[in-house]
Amino acid sequence: MKPVTASGAAPAPEAPTRKSVTGTRRTVAALFLLPALVLLGALVVYPIGYSLIRSFLDRPGDSFTGFDNYQALFTDDAIRTALKNNIVWVVVAPAVSTALGLIFAVLTERVRWGTAFKLVVFMPMAISMLAAGIIFRLVYDQDPGKGVANAVWVGVHDTFAESSAFPKAHPGRRSPLTPDRGGFLTTATVHTGQSVPLPLVGVAPDKMPKSAKRAVQAKPEPGKITGTAWQDFTRGKGVGRLGVVDPSEQGYAGMRIEAVRDGRVVASTKAAADGTFTLPAAADGARLRLPASNFREPYNGVDWLGPALVTPSVIGAYVWMWAGFAMVLIAAGLAGVPRELLEAARVDGANEWQVFRRVTVPLLAPVLAVVAVTLMINVLKIFDLIFIIPPGSSQGDANVLALELYRKGFSEDQPGIASAIAVFLLLLVIPVMLFNIRRLRREVRR
Repeated sequence: MKPVTASGAAPAPEAPTRKSVTGTRRTVAALFLLPALVLLGALVVYPIGYSLIRSFLDRPGDSFTGFDNYQALFTDDAIRTALKNNIVWVVVAPAVSTALGLIFAVLTERVRWGTAFKLVVFMPMAISMLAAGIIFRLVYDQDPGKGVANAVWVGVHDTFAESSAFPKAHPGRRSPLTPDRGGFLTTATVHTGQSVPLPLVGVAPDKMPKSAKRAVQAKPEPGKITGTAWQDFTRGKGVGRLGVVDPSEQGYAGMRIEAVRDGRVVASTKAAADGTFTLPAAADGARLRLPASNFREPYNGVDWLGPALVTPSVIGAYVWMWAGFAMVLIAAGLAGVPRELLEAARVDGANEWQVFRRVTVPLLAPVLAVVAVTLMINVLKIFDLIFIIPPGSSQGDANVLALELYRKGFSEDQPGIASAIAVFLLLLVIPVMLFNIRRLRREVRR
């Protein structure tokens, strides 16, 4: 029988204790978290622990070597180069990407096609690092016919300093020309009423200027010096005559000719399409010179992937990919900036630069910090672009810690040093992560 109270009613059932409810909830939460914890332990905690232990062992993993592997981080030349490059990456890449993202975000707010521009700038984020590396390996190709960067650079250079069309030209047998300061000079002086032949060889027919025409023997003119600069070569044995313009030979169109007397240039001209030229009477008694500018090697652009520029070039590829990421985050932060503050600054007489520097940037400081810190963590792990873009000859100059870790672990079979590099990278990332976590907590409290 159920107990009965003094009033004759059955007592109310006891409520479950709060402790048991809380314990049940914790158990359920733990069960839900268990798969993630198992994966976290297997994929993160165990590798970190194993790498830490392995970094104190020798190459076979049998003997304890103390801090010898860590000492190699500061004595091995390849690792020291990688460390220096990592410092450059951490300082330059996040700063440039964040700055460009800020500029793009602010400027695209003022144009109608801002959304389309943001889409184009952000699009590289959809490309894998591997694909981006292949793209920029082609962009930085030394050959201007293949590499976009050098095609543009050479085009700009040749606009202001045109390259020579005759880099391989030189005097042939029984030529009246002798070498002089990278060019060629006639052995004898010339006089008015004289036609001077300037025969050269060495330019392949397919390399002749498109404007070149069949060479013509210049006729003497009273009071002037005439002549012909031409390719003195005809294919076929015994067909052409040395020092004489033959029907199939072409003129050196655009060849510069100078009249030199006592070390001074007294007159100059350029050869016509048929190689003929004319100098005034002032050239009488001078010697004719074909200056070195006629034979300058064509400008071949910049060695983007050479030892001097390979790291900045690869950073450029990284910025191309991640500036869009920075722009999107900053644009989202900019959308939350109170417009009243910007308008108030303008009403007070501030120009747009002052509004940007003294109002917009300080208000966006938390977002800029998030972007910069995220990119810092990202560049500490950069590997793909360094592995793909630089050629083998300059990959060592572009080396970073993540790539050196791969090399030591797989190419050079030094797992102890590779593990030490991995631990060192972890130690570099942890302070940045802690800074980011503390900053996020402060933001939440606000």
